[in-house]
Amino acid sequence: MSPVVKSTSRPKWQRLPPKNVYYYRCPDHRRNYVMSFAFCFDREDDVYQFAYCYPYTYTRLQHYLASLERRNLPYLKRELLGLSVQQRRLDLLTITNSENVRSEKEKKLVFLTARVHPGESPASFVCQGVIDFLVSHHPVAQVLRDHVIFKIVPMLNPDGVYLGNYRCSLMGFDLNRHWQDPSPWAHPTLHAVKQLIVQMSQDPSVSLEFYIDVHSHSTMLNGFMYGNVFEDEERVHRQAVFPRLLCQNAPDFSFSNTSFNRDKVKAGTGRRFLGGLLDDTSYCYTLEVSFYGYMTSVGTAAVPYSEEIYMKLGKNVARTFLDYYKLNNLTKDYGPALMHCAEGISQVGKSKTVSSTCPVRESGDRKKEKDQIFSH
Repeated sequence: MSPVVKSTSRPKWQRLPPKNVYYYRCPDHRRNYVMSFAFCFDREDDVYQFAYCYPYTYTRLQHYLASLERRNLPYLKRELLGLSVQQRRLDLLTITNSENVRSEKEKKLVFLTARVHPGESPASFVCQGVIDFLVSHHPVAQVLRDHVIFKIVPMLNPDGVYLGNYRCSLMGFDLNRHWQDPSPWAHPTLHAVKQLIVQMSQDPSVSLEFYIDVHSHSTMLNGFMYGNVFEDEERVHRQAVFPRLLCQNAPDFSFSNTSFNRDKVKAGTGRRFLGGLLDDTSYCYTLEVSFYGYMTSVGTAAVPYSEEIYMKLGKNVARTFLDYYKLNNLTKDYGPALMHCAEGISQVGKSKTVSSTCPVRESGDRKKEKDQIFSH
């Protein structure tokens, strides 16, 4: 793990060289581990800033959402879902073609949240990547907007982000442990989101199919997912389908790091609580992405993440819904050839390994498009 730095004359965040970063047990700190780094201040008049990872501030999000609003896109709606304790905005984006909202047919709905842990800034880049792709003119995005309603809360803990907290809210709560009974006074943003999800889950015209909460991980590499454990074997297999498909689309996503568990300490998380609340046609995941980097199937060394690559992971998450809903034939670049992926999933807390095979459409044009999306 290497911190990032920028200065007045070099305003783009850059990682420090790993050779200048040291991690060791320190006798001066009761033999606890300490990370330190050497840095040469080479320009006397510059102001230097350091960060654990690329920052993504509340202010940056507000500027980004305001710029989206100014585009007056007919398929994008921004709403104020609520206010934080310190009266900061809790924004809700709805991305879909307006016919979907008015239609009497059952509506497929995907709900995505990020930044419940304020220090996990890569989650915001992934979330922006999802949004950028879904509002784009890409043919895949157009098909998705025709068939799916996307609800996105990009910053669940705006006070924590604004104050520079790593894990907690203004009042010291880890909001991701309070989904079971959030207080409208102490956890207003969580309370508002939970109320909305519960309301939608009770609407017979809405099929709430996915809840994905985006986080960052400080020790593991790559992007990967946590899912829930179920007694029903078929549901276990079905829950594995989306991460498998994502693995086909995102070179930095690791299916082997993906696991399904029911640890007691995770009982108050969004994934666990909503996994118990919603019916068995809904799938709840935590999407994790490394603070540092990723391994590819061909490389032998970790590739450090950049802001752009985090956003590409978000684009590939969005794109994967096309495969999941088997809408590939609605875009002209897809061919009918089939490819199979089969890999064991370890279930943490259960003593068995589950394997399943899922069809993924693949063709030369499709591969070309995937490469284009990842390198866009």
